[in-house]
Amino acid sequence: MADATLTISSKNYSSWSLRGWLLCKMAGLKFTEEIVDIDDPDTRQELLLLSPSVLVPRLTHGKITVWDTLAITEYLAEIAPKAGLLPADQGVRAHCRAVSGEIHSGFYNLRSALPMNLKARHETFKMFSGARPDVERIKAIWTECLETYGGPYLFGELTMADAMYAPVCTRFRTYAVELEPALSAYCQTIFDWPLMQEWTDGALAEPEEIIELEVEF
Repeated sequence: MADATLTISSKNYSSWSLRGWLLCKMAGLKFTEEIVDIDDPDTRQELLLLSPSVLVPRLTHGKITVWDTLAITEYLAEIAPKAGLLPADQGVRAHCRAVSGEIHSGFYNLRSALPMNLKARHETFKMFSGARPDVERIKAIWTECLETYGGPYLFGELTMADAMYAPVCTRFRTYAVELEPALSAYCQTIFDWPLMQEWTDGALAEPEEIIELEVEF
């Protein structure tokens, strides 16, 4: 298989980098990490404006370059169909795509109010009221999926949806968002996922800090 490179930014702050990295690992793709300088203006734009498609993650695989998280997922599903990024059943697959697309294109208030920061942990946190509908919608998505497909992951087995929502689990933990027991258990399943533990170890080892991301939005 052709050589692959995944361009990412901060492991502590970049939720989109985390998603792309998880997806590539889940697909069994062997790749080299290329980390963009965190002080680069375009990288800071990606982090501070919370865009799903600026520079990272960017997958280069042979002569092919893909730079949007959903596009990366679809590409990986094509080249590694047995990896299970998408459920086998057509209806379930459509549901998985729908909830993944929702986190990809929406929840701006949540992403602004609760930026990803794996190094931080608040015992209490006063959430911006505009983010509460986003939190409730995510809770509803998780509850429906877990009740419909039986857990422990959103669609029973690991899929792209778990990679897409993994950063949300970290946000809920960082900002002490109260969760029902079943949803708390789902987050713990994500935290116990070896790939998440590997990423988190890398995030905790990062020396950089971005002052703008330490303030409340």
